[in-house]
Order: sequence, then C-alpha cells, then structure tokens
Amino acid sequence: MVLYAGAIFLGAFLLFLVQPIIAKQILPWFGGSAAVWATCMVFFQMTLLIGYAYADLTTRKLAPRRQIILHVTLLVLSLLVLPIVSDTAWKPVGDENPSWRILGLLALTIGLPYFLLSTTSPLLQAWFARRFHHAIPYRLFALSNLASLLALLAYPVMIEPWISTVTQSVAWSIFYGLFVLLCGYAAIASARSDATVAVPEQIAATSEPPPSFGRQLTWLVLAGMATFLLLAVTNHVTQNVASLPFLWILPLSLYLATFIFCFDHPRWYRRNVFLLLAAIVLPLMAWYSDSLDLKLVIPMYLAGLFVCCMFCHGELSQLKPAPKYLTTYYLMISLGGAIGGLLVGLVAPYVLTGYFELAIGLVACALLLLYRTFRMAWWTMLASAAVVGATAWGAGKAIDYQVSDSRVMMRNFYSVIRTREYSEPVPYRSMVNGGIMHGGQLLDPELRLRPSSYFGPNSGFGRLFASLPDAPRKVGVIGLGAGAIAAYARKGDTFRFYEINPQVVDLAKREFTFLTESPARNEVVLGDGRLSLERETSQQFDVLAMDAFSGDSIPMHLLTRQAMAIYVRHLKPGGVLAFQATNRFVNIAPVAASLAAEHGMTAVLISDSPENEEGPGYWISSTDQILVTANRALLDSEKIRGAATVIAAPPGFRVWTDDFNNLLRVLK
Repeated sequence: MVLYAGAIFLGAFLLFLVQPIIAKQILPWFGGSAAVWATCMVFFQMTLLIGYAYADLTTRKLAPRRQIILHVTLLVLSLLVLPIVSDTAWKPVGDENPSWRILGLLALTIGLPYFLLSTTSPLLQAWFARRFHHAIPYRLFALSNLASLLALLAYPVMIEPWISTVTQSVAWSIFYGLFVLLCGYAAIASARSDATVAVPEQIAATSEPPPSFGRQLTWLVLAGMATFLLLAVTNHVTQNVASLPFLWILPLSLYLATFIFCFDHPRWYRRNVFLLLAAIVLPLMAWYSDSLDLKLVIPMYLAGLFVCCMFCHGELSQLKPAPKYLTTYYLMISLGGAIGGLLVGLVAPYVLTGYFELAIGLVACALLLLYRTFRMAWWTMLASAAVVGATAWGAGKAIDYQVSDSRVMMRNFYSVIRTREYSEPVPYRSMVNGGIMHGGQLLDPELRLRPSSYFGPNSGFGRLFASLPDAPRKVGVIGLGAGAIAAYARKGDTFRFYEINPQVVDLAKREFTFLTESPARNEVVLGDGRLSLERETSQQFDVLAMDAFSGDSIPMHLLTRQAMAIYVRHLKPGGVLAFQATNRFVNIAPVAASLAAEHGMTAVLISDSPENEEGPGYWISSTDQILVTANRALLDSEKIRGAATVIAAPPGFRVWTDDFNNLLRVLK
C-alpha cells in the first residue's frame, strides 16, 4: 500500500502543481487574459482524458508484463523534455489564433510528462487491485485528489509569493525525476508479483455485469457538468478581478475537495442534504449572475460551486462499479471533464456572443438535479421542477441584461465587448469590456471630441495633457478601447495605439469616430502591447499610457520590472508613464511606486470623482490614475501639483518581475 500510495500521491501533487507553474509562464505572452487559463484547462482535461484512455486500453488489451514494459519506457523518454521551460519562439507576433498556439506550446513543453502523470492514478489502482484481490482501490482516488488539492493550496501561499517561476520549473523537474523512479519501481514490483501473471479479468472476482451504456453516459454527464461549472465560475471570477493563479486555484481547489469527500467514504455525501442545498444555490446563482457586487457574488459562487460539485461527484461516487471496471469508469469521468472543458474553453468564445455559459450551465445542472430525483417521491420531483423553472428565469434575466441594452455585442478569445447607448440628458455611446466601461463618446456632432468616460478634464489624463508643452506630442497607448483618449489629440500629434483584440479595433472604427475625426495622426498596432514594444525600436513617446483591461481585471504582466524597462526605453527624457489604476479589488499603487523608484522616477496618484461635483454628466466616470515621471517641472505644474499625491512603496515591498508577483499584498 505504501509504495502505490506514495507513487499516486507524488504523481497527483506534480500533476496539479505544474498547472499554475506553466500557465503563469505563458500568461504575459497572451495579454494576461483570463481565457489563457480556460485554454490551459482544456489542454489539461484533454491530456487527462488521453491518459485515462491509455490506462483503460492497456489494462484491458495488453498482458501485464507488456503493459509495464511500455509504461516504463515512456517514463524514461519523458525525462528528455526536462526542464519544463517554455520556448520563447511560441510568443505571438500578430493576430494568430491564441488558443491553438497555447495548446501547441503546452503539448511540446509538458505534453509527455503531463500525460504520464495523468495515467498514474487509474493505472496504479488497477495494478494494486490486480495484485491484492481483496483490496478496494477507490480510496486511492481520494488520496490522489488530496495530493492535487495540497499542491494547489501550497502554490499561492508557499510557492508563488516566494519562488521565481524559473526556479519553480527547475524544482518541479527534479521532483518529476523522483516520480519516474518511484513509479518505475512500482511497475517493476507489480511485474514481479505472482498476481500479475493473471489476465486482466482477474482484477476482482465479481459477478457484476459490465456497466450499461446508460450508466456510462450518466458518469460522463455528471463529470462534465462539474467541470463545466468549474470553468464558468472561474471565468466569472478572473474576468472581474485579475487573471492570476491565485484566483484560478480557489474554485479548482473546491472542485477537487468534492472529489476527496465523495470518494473517501460514503458518509461525506448525504444525498438529501446536498439535493436540498443544490436546489437553493442554483436559483440564487442564476439570479445574481449579472451582479457586479463581487464581495457578495464571489463567496456565493464559490459556495455554490462546492455544493453543485458535491452533488455531481456524490452521485458519481454512488454509481461507481466494481474494481474490475474501474479504468472504464475513470475514462468516462475524464471524457466528461474534457467535454465540459472544451465547451467552456474553446466552443463558447467562438459560438456565444456573450458570457452566457454560466447561465446555461446553471440551467443544465438544475435539469440534472431533476433527472436524478426522477424516481423519488412526487413532491421531490415537483420541487426539482420548480428549481429548474426558477433557475431558468434567473438565467434568462442575466442573459437579457447583457443583450437588451447592447447596441453591438461581440466575443472572441480575449473578452466580450459591447456598445451601449444612452439618450438622456445627452446622447452618449460607451464601449463595455466584460462588465466595465472602456471609453465612450458623446454623439452630438459638436461634442464628439469632448473628453469623456475616465478621460475627463480633471482626471489624471486630463491634467497631464493640459500640462504638456505646446509642441507636437507623440503618445503611445496600450489598450485602444473606444479610442477616447484621442479627444486630447491636436494637429501635429501622433497617437499610437497597441491593441491585442482585433474586435476592439473593429468596434472602435465602426461605432466611434475618435480615430477618424481626431486631428492627430492615429496609428493602430495589432498585437500584445508589451510584446509589440519589445520588438520595436525606441518610439520616443512623450506619454505612454497603460489602459489594458478585461472587465475589472488588470493584466499584471504590464506591471513588472521587465515591462518597465521596455517602457522607459520608449520614453523621451522627461516623458511620462500613465497607468489606469481604477479598480475595486487590486491596488496597483505600491507596485507602480516600486517600479518608479528603481528608475529614479516619482509616482503620483490623481483621483477624480465627478459625481460629487456639479456639472459633469454620466459620461464622466470616477477614476484613479498614476503618473510616473522624472520630470519635476511637469509634476509641479498648476494642474497636477494640487491634485496629485506622491506614492511611496511600503517598506520591504518587493518589486514585481515576470517571475514573481504577490497579489495577496495588494488586494484592497
């Protein structure tokens, strides 16, 4: 037991530890989008499926000794791809499809090791059951999920804040080598056992017939439903806070915890309790799915995800077959998980026009609840039908909220973008990215080039442009949005926008006139702003503005030492960096101040709250912006001096790098 448990524990620990490690490596290359994690999850689920299929096929079709020889050979070959460091040749250079690029990168970087780790739990359980006929292996599945959960919980607390990404990759590779030795020894020990001479059908003596197609389909649907909700909830959280492993890990940890409870012992899943809880949380989650009160919504969704996964995995555990059919059982679980991941990670961004998958998943889970209570008392079935109706009503309301007030709605890998119109008191059109406005324009022909949204006259941007010299100015902007910053453009100026999302460029040109009516020369560079600047010669910007948001999420890869070095290279002497810092959950001020101090620059915060003043309309937004410069005269100018507050990094604050950031320290 110790040998098999040890190999399964280490394999599962490494299997889930590598997920945030590799995802964090590539996150800056693809715009810091929350969709990066969803695409990574598709790869993890698909590879897990292939691993479980391999375990099932080789257990049923190969003689035990041949199976073990094959597996040991693959284990040795997998050492050739170590260490797991992503090749920079995979960085995007333009408008390539990021989904396929991410999948290809992951396949070549961690494909074979991840595949072999994914085979470990079902394969070693089969070897264990074959060697010890009296033993029930399903608790080893709970142990596997416990190891996975420990890896995920250790990462944001014990690993990410203290250890660089490169060191993480090297350390993981060393422990993977140890895993190869341990798993190889377990395989050889199984081959030497007299019990392994038996054919696979001797895994367990049982008269239980093979599972029917309907039963296997139920396994698949229950597993797929849990994964679908996991990714849909994760998208909701990361779109509105930040796309960081810390926030990816919370829902995934709850998902794994339900596997542990449900497969450790039947006492953990009380069917009547969790059916009742699911009936309560499903309508609540649907009713609040359009809310931006994340302090309420996020705890509610995490609790709801736990309850729904307990329901799915609890029902799944009650349907588990005899050990003889365990590899088929795990294969169907993995297939369901892969389908759920594909639907959210690859299908939804290209088929749905909005973030509708969460609402769809909640209704589907309510229908599954009705199906699982079909043969229970009539009042239980009636209550389940009422839950379906209430959940469908709330989900429909949430979808209608996104659609009804949208003039245009588009979606791709990066985000959902919409335009909205307001008619009174002044006609106004805004661009909405996720749930956050990303610029807008007054529609009156005489007011179209008037500063609006979070670029108002008293904002950091407004005060900055009012304080710049009259000479022609060159301005770089990472994040196009509606192009509203071009309201400050004058004849002779050059505004150069860097935008990763081609749909944003399309909407900015079709729905707004800043780019076409501005007196300045406007240029748009398609691709990730940081990577584009990295490839370009110095642009000698007077102002370089960081305004790249997806929902309420700030791309943290734009706030690192390496990114700052790129920005400074593109600034004129005395030039200004302007960071859009408006955010409800992440305080980037100390991060910007620490970066400024390294380059002998000063960081100041300018806040604007027009709703507390008379005059501005709803087209002016409350905002916080940070200006970073070594230009003392500019900071002492009349417009800036009285409104700016100098920011100093807290004592001992560690500068963020591409290998290190500590989100916990800057949460509001």
